[in-house]
Amino acid sequence: MCVALPALPEIQEGDDLAALIAEAWLSAAREDETLTPLPGDVLVVTQKVVSKAEGCVVDLTTIEPRQEAIDFAARWDRDARQVELVLRESAQILRMERGIVISRTHHGFVCANAGIDASNTGAKNIVTLLPRDPDASAARLKARLPVLLGLSNDDPFGVIISDSFGRPWRFGIVDVALGAAGLTALDDLRGTPDADGRVMHSTVVALADEIASAAELASGKTSRQPVVLVRGAPGVGGTGSITTDVVMPEEMDLFR
Repeated sequence: MCVALPALPEIQEGDDLAALIAEAWLSAAREDETLTPLPGDVLVVTQKVVSKAEGCVVDLTTIEPRQEAIDFAARWDRDARQVELVLRESAQILRMERGIVISRTHHGFVCANAGIDASNTGAKNIVTLLPRDPDASAARLKARLPVLLGLSNDDPFGVIISDSFGRPWRFGIVDVALGAAGLTALDDLRGTPDADGRVMHSTVVALADEIASAAELASGKTSRQPVVLVRGAPGVGGTGSITTDVVMPEEMDLFR
């Protein structure tokens, strides 16, 4: 089951995101008892509302771009201030071409424009940055939500912070997990037999990413419903970290 919870109000820095999510979920459960919170549930929360609540937003009118950003923006009809922010938020620039900056963020994510986004920010000239530590953001929500929802802290319960990333050699974007808490991020099937009895030697399933992608089908990009309940997902109750388990170390990069 993947069900988008009711829309949240416009999130501001310092808002109690856990309380707002719990209120929306319990409201939905009053209308439909099948949505009553249960042990084993997973909540997928989009990065945008987490960034807003944590103050990871920037007013572009406060940004003074360097000459490199001005030149690149002029060539590709981009906002030089936003290009400047991308450069600041990048630990390493991998490619600058066709108006897009591919970089490695301080988290280790390789993505377009360091994850900086001007869509659905609620105001002109405002952009969001990625949360500083998405795993920690997920852990904070995971610690508070069960209590607010009437569950026990001992009950299995998972939280994923998601965002949309592009993919090399394929058109289109998909949602992936930036942070996770309370579930297994990777399902390592190496050493187990496949359907024909052959032992698998390289199959590791990106479980948190798959859950995030499934949740996006329920929420969409314009619904203003940034939280999705996923019920029946495997791996809940496990321990996992996107930064530690999923982000590939640079020395294993085969494409540079």
